[in-house]
Amino acid sequence: MPEIKKVIHENRENIVKTRRDLHRIPEPAFTEKKTSAYVAEYLKKEGLALQTGIAKYGVVGTLDTGRPGKTLMIRSDMDALPISEQTGLAFASMHEGAMHACGHDGHMAMVLGAVTVLNKMRDKLNGTIKFLFQPAEEGPGGAKPMIEEGVMENPTVDYSIGCHVWPAIEEGTIGVKPGPLMAAMDRFDLKIIGRGGHGAMPHLCVDALEVGTQVINALQRIVSRQMNPLQPTVVTVGSFHAGTTFNVISAEAEMCGTTRTFDRNIWSSWPERMERIIRGVCESMGASYELEYVQGYPPLLNDDSMAQVVRRCAEEVVGRENVLEPEPTMGGEDMAFYLEKSKGCFFFLGVGREDCAPLHNPKFDFNEDVLLLGIEAYCRIALDLLG
Repeated sequence: MPEIKKVIHENRENIVKTRRDLHRIPEPAFTEKKTSAYVAEYLKKEGLALQTGIAKYGVVGTLDTGRPGKTLMIRSDMDALPISEQTGLAFASMHEGAMHACGHDGHMAMVLGAVTVLNKMRDKLNGTIKFLFQPAEEGPGGAKPMIEEGVMENPTVDYSIGCHVWPAIEEGTIGVKPGPLMAAMDRFDLKIIGRGGHGAMPHLCVDALEVGTQVINALQRIVSRQMNPLQPTVVTVGSFHAGTTFNVISAEAEMCGTTRTFDRNIWSSWPERMERIIRGVCESMGASYELEYVQGYPPLLNDDSMAQVVRRCAEEVVGRENVLEPEPTMGGEDMAFYLEKSKGCFFFLGVGREDCAPLHNPKFDFNEDVLLLGIEAYCRIALDLLG
């Protein structure tokens, strides 16, 4: 096992270079052309069997040890966010209006680093490792179409792991939690249709703005009056638009928002539950509506036994005192789809430090030394499962 640390530290310069190369060329969802080409070239140089063009820009590199055994998938996301970078880094984004503000450049560098290390140690492994690089994690989601194109088959994936750099826990720590870790993430778009008219003659109109405010109030009461207070749920209306000027009653109002839950039964009930409330309010006030409800990512649920494996390996990397159980987050992650198809665990790699910007912030950055910890965790997990 000490050989892992040695090989990783010997490759530190290349790991950092990889992260910085990828940081310079951020590409939002389903536009990851340069990024996927970079990843594919790296995997090709390592001699892995290569699949490209999956779900448009997805890439899979397969390390077959030539010995029978299970199949492990190690996953990274590739997409960036439509954010203008403000870090001032020497290797800042070269693409105007795009930035790796969620750490996906680091995620790719860690999985590619694990490719190099595990390739050197393949004589200690049995079975197969699939290194999967996925587009569009930030939305609309690349995991589901990749699964539909067969990435979990030939050979069938038995175990799936992945991690996310996480500013909410301290640098040098690893967060591992069995069960629910990240919430189901849905989106709704709603148009209220009333009858516009003169602001001085409301009796001749159906005020879509007023109907919309009543709908928002009713939706907010789902959480406070329909849900078990011990079961975390969220309904957020993030955008509301109605009206054009001071003396005109609105004919239409539009809003969009999101729902979050860890419970699969609640997740499946959202469309019918919201439709019933919206229909009731609109009918009572004489309006009609158009609702588009899109179920996004399911809850991310870690397998208990896999979480134990990840915890044990993480303790070998950072010490038992630095492995913690993080709070679940209402943020969503389409890693959840892979965990529905195989035993798996998604964990957090701490990057929190003083003055650290949060994820999705134009100033987000992290200490690149944490990448070495993530790579070591991946390698130890692989050796534990396939050794």
